[in-house]
Amino acid sequence: MAKPELHIDLDAVIANWRALDRLTGAGVDTGAVVKADAYGLGAGVVARALAGAGARNFFVASADEGGALRRALGPGPAISVFGGHMAGDAEVIGGAQLVPMLNSLDQITMHFETLPGAPFGIQLDTGMNRLGLEAAEWEAAAGIVLEAGPTLLMSHLACADEPTHPMNPYQREEFLRLTEDTGVPRSLSATGGILLGPDYHFELVRPGIGLHGCAPFTEGRKAVRLSLPVIQIREISAGETVGYSNTFTAETQMLVATVAAGYADGLHRTLSSRAHLWQGLVPCPILGRVSMDLITVDVTHLADTPTHLDMLGEKQSADDLAAVAGTIGYEILTGLGPRYNRIYHGGGA
Repeated sequence: MAKPELHIDLDAVIANWRALDRLTGAGVDTGAVVKADAYGLGAGVVARALAGAGARNFFVASADEGGALRRALGPGPAISVFGGHMAGDAEVIGGAQLVPMLNSLDQITMHFETLPGAPFGIQLDTGMNRLGLEAAEWEAAAGIVLEAGPTLLMSHLACADEPTHPMNPYQREEFLRLTEDTGVPRSLSATGGILLGPDYHFELVRPGIGLHGCAPFTEGRKAVRLSLPVIQIREISAGETVGYSNTFTAETQMLVATVAAGYADGLHRTLSSRAHLWQGLVPCPILGRVSMDLITVDVTHLADTPTHLDMLGEKQSADDLAAVAGTIGYEILTGLGPRYNRIYHGGGA
């Protein structure tokens, strides 16, 4: 049975990692964020390709993600956990040799008690108020923590996708104040922070969405093509309607293709009657509502009968689709569901 196909260009992912790495200077390591299954594209395969290209530091959201990534990568590369050390994580963290980024005094205590001597990093809150020790907590604990030898001190920029936002220099100065003279490697920047320039790079940067050529790294190579199989083509007459609630009514005779994907596969209902699928360079408008498993598309104008139509590809990126849906490229990629047949190209796949 034909399935929707999600094509991932690993050579493009590697090229984007290398391009972002070139934006940093000597002494700056470029890691890779592969949380949320590498933004929906397959963490194990993507991370192995990046490790083969030279990446040695990977970041995930949780210990469970880290354990799965360790099984995919094997020993060697560092795997850091943004969520830190949660209750019940000790076995996974220790067994998979993960590096939790400890976010609170409670997490520090838990890690030191359950895994004494095991590696760890520290996440500091510099104004985002999401994760990390606040300044007063860090100042109280820094002596004990630094004596234990953290591998990394990190924070996260709230507004890096807005280069002129005053929050960026504010957070940088706060990060400097909290970490200067510690002698510990530091990391402040994900993709957006890398693009802010060398003042934000410190000793390690953490590109994530930019690895796939998405905003804010819009000059990167697009790594994804999503091809949807056509299940059926029907002819409708003027006055006939298409889909739930009759939201589209034909004004003339038309050919309508029904393709196999819908909002259960991460293709938002807000795309209804607004977005396009593509046959090569030719756009095909969505007709009526996106339903759970199916999308109906106008193919009247095509020269030949399509067997597949692309939702993502050369003419429509995740960012383009997100703009129509009223969201961001991150949500489009991470929402791509398990029913797609993921096909990898290049990168040793």
